[in-house]
Amino acid sequence: MRELKSVQVTRLGPALGAEVSNINLGTLKPEQAKVILGLLLEHKVLFFPGQNLDIDEHVAFGEHFGELEGHPHKINPFTGHSKVFELAASHGGIADEWHSDITFQPNPALFSILNMVKCPSIGGDTLWTNPELAYEGLSAPLRELCDGLTALHNAEPHGRSDVMTIHPVVRSHPDTGRKGLFVNEHFTRRIVELSHVESSLLLSHLTSWVASLQFTVRYSWTQGTIAMWDNRCTQHKVLNDFKEERLIQRVTVMGDRIESRIPKWDPFVRVGHASDTSRFDKLLLDCLSQQKPPGQS
Repeated sequence: MRELKSVQVTRLGPALGAEVSNINLGTLKPEQAKVILGLLLEHKVLFFPGQNLDIDEHVAFGEHFGELEGHPHKINPFTGHSKVFELAASHGGIADEWHSDITFQPNPALFSILNMVKCPSIGGDTLWTNPELAYEGLSAPLRELCDGLTALHNAEPHGRSDVMTIHPVVRSHPDTGRKGLFVNEHFTRRIVELSHVESSLLLSHLTSWVASLQFTVRYSWTQGTIAMWDNRCTQHKVLNDFKEERLIQRVTVMGDRIESRIPKWDPFVRVGHASDTSRFDKLLLDCLSQQKPPGQS
């Protein structure tokens, strides 16, 4: 454990994650927000137990780090606040697939800030993983391949498969320069430059590799804890192993700017007669007709 002024910081694992105490997020000063941002760049996900913020304090805390936006697709009837997104397990609000938030948009979530309003007495932990370590752990030939590829993301899990965008498979963090894998099992549908079969094989490997335990941290919640994570260099999922209610409220700092990367190859488009398996390429063709991949003129 180390001390930064009055703030106590305890690392939770070698890959990522730290718990922060001796700070009141409800009365945060701008200079304290700068300290938190520095800690976030270092640890990628931060946990602040015992905060018990109300909705207005939660929103005010989030606004220290940028403009907040509600969820683009999911109606939020519970809080009455347009900038607060609420998930209740009793209403299906269990995000139990690995993902980074809202990657189906051209400028997805930058930071997410979660308030654990109510948690089960046992179970319902959340896992985060470090895609930068996962990228660095790939063999050199596979890293080189991934560096030249892009991927299609869409909002199919929200019933909006028509909402889609193309991002690099590997992105560089704008503040640290570290490269990380930017594909996830929840929103990423297809590698643009590969055939459907090749894409399925590579995506399956990359998404399972990102989830390898050596890249992760697991957090057991207590009511009133605030968590904040950097969506540019993390993914997360909930463990769906609990029976009681689990209620979270989240504010999201939007506007991530993903650098344009020129793919090494053109998009994969099959030639010849249409066939039964042509359906596997329809989503990609629809996306390419709406937008051009990064680097394509």
